Amino acid sequence: MRKTQLNDRHEALGAKMVPFAGFYMPVQYEGVKAEHETVRNAVGVFDVSHMGEFLITGPNALALIQKVTTNDASVLTTGRAQYSCMPNGKGGIVDDLIIYCFDEEKFLLVVNASNIEKDWNWIDAHNSMGAEMRNLSDDYSLLAIQGPKAVEAMQSLTSIDLSAIKYYHFEVKDFAGIENIIISATGYTGSGGFEIYCKNDQVEQVWDKVMEAGADFGIKPIGLAARDTLRLEMGFCLYGNDIDDTTSPLEAGLGWITKLAKDDFNDKAFLAKQKEEGITKRLVAFEMVDRGIPRHDYPILDTEGNSIGRVTSGTMSPSMNIGIGLGYVNIADKAVDNEIMIEIRKKHVKAKIVKLPFYKK
Repeated sequence: MRKTQLNDRHEALGAKMVPFAGFYMPVQYEGVKAEHETVRNAVGVFDVSHMGEFLITGPNALALIQKVTTNDASVLTTGRAQYSCMPNGKGGIVDDLIIYCFDEEKFLLVVNASNIEKDWNWIDAHNSMGAEMRNLSDDYSLLAIQGPKAVEAMQSLTSIDLSAIKYYHFEVKDFAGIENIIISATGYTGSGGFEIYCKNDQVEQVWDKVMEAGADFGIKPIGLAARDTLRLEMGFCLYGNDIDDTTSPLEAGLGWITKLAKDDFNDKAFLAKQKEEGITKRLVAFEMVDRGIPRHDYPILDTEGNSIGRVTSGTMSPSMNIGIGLGYVNIADKAVDNEIMIEIRKKHVKAKIVKLPFYKK
């Protein structure tokens, strides 16, 4: 089991460490609810250095990215990022990822920790065009500084105007006394903020300066458990739960990142046909009407008790204090306000399908 560069700091802060994707990671510090509220109301910092980073360069870099992803990376210009996914050639998804464009021949792909090796091999297998690929996953650390106070809390650490970086844009600038740090206006919480990419030997200095600068703004370290409740309140997909090698981007509600008008890419014909013929299941969001907490793999039933799907993610929402979840249901049952039942410990508990996000700022 590997440790991130910041392991000693997490332990000193009293983090509960658990194995995740081959790393010991902080799952919580003071508690999920308090950490969740810190990010919604102030500012928190996550160590997500277990994530994977691939550098794709050369004259054929874009061609490779276009081949393996659903979104249209040709629209990217320097300093822009894009959410995308990689179809697996069989109608499912290899992974979802973020693509950063440094220039027309240099891109950084950020992938999920549990999929690093699989993703690398998949992209490499499709690199018939000979783009240069470098796996930087072991060399880079990643901090997510999230929350409505992130901009003002971090402004003293850089010479650039953080408030001027638009959502899904990034800058490579000085941060925490170090040059050439990637400062990206992205995140997995829905509360605004940044993701900071730096080399492993720089991350302790960055962490310490972030904690120092954020002290007056109530900054706290946040674990992976609150990361999950925060993303779920926004309805963001988690690979392995809500999307996997059996779910298509169209079924998962990711049609907005599936650009069928671009040149050929993996599964383009399959997805075009699926769009034309119609999907048979769809990822939906639901709120519990009666008291209960939905969990991964619980059955979803109609009001007559017939099985219509399964829960993929569920929790008690710390912001709203009700059970919320995502799950796939038959296409006939997907309408907003449709009443459904979640089977929780052999009881049928009432819920209803809602529009995302659950959490409205």
